Amino acid sequence: MSDLTFNKIAGGVLLTGLIIFGLREASDIVFEKKTPEKAGYEIAVVEDAGGGDAAAADTPPDWGTILPTANVAAGEAVTAKCASCHSFAAGDPNGTGPGIHDVLGRKPGSHPGFAYSSGMTEFGAKNAVWDYDHLYEFLKAPGKYIPGTKMTFVGLKKPEDRIAVIAYLHSLNAGLPIPPPKPAGAAPAAEGAAATQGAAPATPGAPMGQPTTGPAAAPSVDKSAPGAVK
Repeated sequence: MSDLTFNKIAGGVLLTGLIIFGLREASDIVFEKKTPEKAGYEIAVVEDAGGGDAAAADTPPDWGTILPTANVAAGEAVTAKCASCHSFAAGDPNGTGPGIHDVLGRKPGSHPGFAYSSGMTEFGAKNAVWDYDHLYEFLKAPGKYIPGTKMTFVGLKKPEDRIAVIAYLHSLNAGLPIPPPKPAGAAPAAEGAAATQGAAPATPGAPMGQPTTGPAAAPSVDKSAPGAVK
């Protein structure tokens, strides 16, 4: 191979390399990639600014104060969504679920003729009765409160709905007495419970739902003016 041929081949290879390099640089200039300032798939996460307090407030209320003034009619309306499985009639006939006419004050998992889940049976072995607090928490999320229960209903998320339903069940059969109101500040009422309350809280020893007032202060007498009251 002559020097001239070698030089031609070497020059061709060099030129090809320069052309490839030039095209690459040109494509980078024409099709410049720009990194977006904000990713298109970014998901904004809102920090909890006290939402946990609202969740923590959903605790059983002061039944002695709430029940006497709760909206029984509203509770009956809410139970329309329960009627496909439960009977509210006297005698507690069973359906898809057990009869619950006298559920308040009854031992959990004990209604005759109904085949309860093992979860409900175990719950009944640990708790003597369906009291207001247990029923309030169960109606909030049945499957979470008693794992394994046959009750697949998602639950009543609004505290005022649960309070109204419990008031309605109590009106059907007062198998569980209403406790006396707690002293002021003893326990926070459930969130939204005020919507079902129409009167001022009663004080211990007073008739349910009837507010009381303290004794009137004795008038002071101005000794400088006999008989005058100030």
